Amino acid sequence: MTIRCEIVSQDRTVFADDVDIVVLPGAIGEMGILPNHAPVLTTLKFGVVKIRKNGREELFTVSGGIAEVQ
Repeated sequence: MTIRCEIVSQDRTVFADDVDIVVLPGAIGEMGILPNHAPVLTTLKFGVVKIRKNGREELFTVSGGIAEVQ
């Protein structure tokens, strides 16, 4: 089972794919998002978003923002 992950900047979509897990630098700590996660809206702090799919990991640096899990 996978989840849809989209990373969007002010002017373009940086990443969009179905992934196994997303690890976010939440405002109150790092949080992992797995399939069937409860809906949540949180702010992000400066850090690295880690995306894992099929055993491979991609890293994206963020300087803040908002994460929405639906």
